[in-house]
Amino acid sequence: MTVNSFISYGRQWIDDDDIDAVTRVLQSPYLTQGPMVKEFEKKLALLTGAAYAVAVVNGTAALHLAVSSLELEKGSEGITTPITFAATANSLIYNDLKPVFVDINDDDYTINPALIEAGITDKTRLLLPVHFAGQPAKMEEIGKIARKHNLFVIEDAAHAIGSCYEDGSSVGSCPNSDMTVFSFHPVKTITCGEGGAITTNNRELYEKLLLLRSHGITKQEMTQNPGPWYYEMKSLGYNYRLSDIHAALGCSQLDKLSFFKERRREIVEKYNNFLGDFDWLKTPFERSGVDSCFHLYVLQVDFEKIGMSREVVMNRLKSENIGTQVHYIPLYRQPYYRKNYNFNKYDYPQAEQFYERALSIPLFPKMKDEEVDFVIEKILELGNGR
Repeated sequence: MTVNSFISYGRQWIDDDDIDAVTRVLQSPYLTQGPMVKEFEKKLALLTGAAYAVAVVNGTAALHLAVSSLELEKGSEGITTPITFAATANSLIYNDLKPVFVDINDDDYTINPALIEAGITDKTRLLLPVHFAGQPAKMEEIGKIARKHNLFVIEDAAHAIGSCYEDGSSVGSCPNSDMTVFSFHPVKTITCGEGGAITTNNRELYEKLLLLRSHGITKQEMTQNPGPWYYEMKSLGYNYRLSDIHAALGCSQLDKLSFFKERRREIVEKYNNFLGDFDWLKTPFERSGVDSCFHLYVLQVDFEKIGMSREVVMNRLKSENIGTQVHYIPLYRQPYYRKNYNFNKYDYPQAEQFYERALSIPLFPKMKDEEVDFVIEKILELGNGR
């Protein structure tokens, strides 16, 4: 079997409904700060079950604002996982907080709750778990730890729109957290082109987020009001507003989320069935009760057993028009973190083992059945020489 076009590890789905939604905004009086942002926020709150949703320009901005809204003392500490994109821990640094890493579980690769308390100090104020590849972290356990130590919790759900916790509630409903953050980059489950959002059930935090995303400027509760032109800057904020163009695309994409999830899970099931019974290959694990809208399909490959390095494997698959990626290089290995923080890779044995074997293979709704079959065939060929 051969394929004629490159199969990337992730790709957006854009159809005529999406194009029509964006075109309507382009033909309307509003390109930004119009009705579509509010509509997108309303739909997102309804989908997740959260009381409030705040849309912003991207997931990084959402993380930044979520941490900023807590107004934590400079030098405080936030605990997160090293197996994540840089933006997660960077959001702590943006707010003059110190990132502290805790190792991951050996099955779902999310932060290990059993190790969190050992990382808590008198400076810890925040837990920032990451829902990896669509799999929610163990939020009930994390929530209990947070309540015991009086800590805030922000869920990084950049990978997990559409996923559900063990109790059936939607990621983003915040039953064990103060806020949940989403990303709508093109490789994510739904896209705004670029976009992000924060959900919360806390009215005070919601109002802070609205203020922070728009320069700290408001027309509400002003100290004076000389006329209709007047506004006041209440705090130092940012220009993190989402445009109506992006929000219109997001609204259209949300309408397809259930279909995206169904198709992703179909592909995952087929991968699992054909790739799940080899001593050199480990497929993703899904905890009992969890209903994941898989964002990534991350294999664990024993490269030593198949006699090929990861670089050789990735190049070999690329030559067959199959795109792969590594999610993620542990953050403590990055030059910035090595230079500025005293992290030791030996403190994170599970993250190290995961990283050494991690390989993400293609997973997106527009994958054709024959493309899925082709990827399976070429992955299995890697072990034929053993």
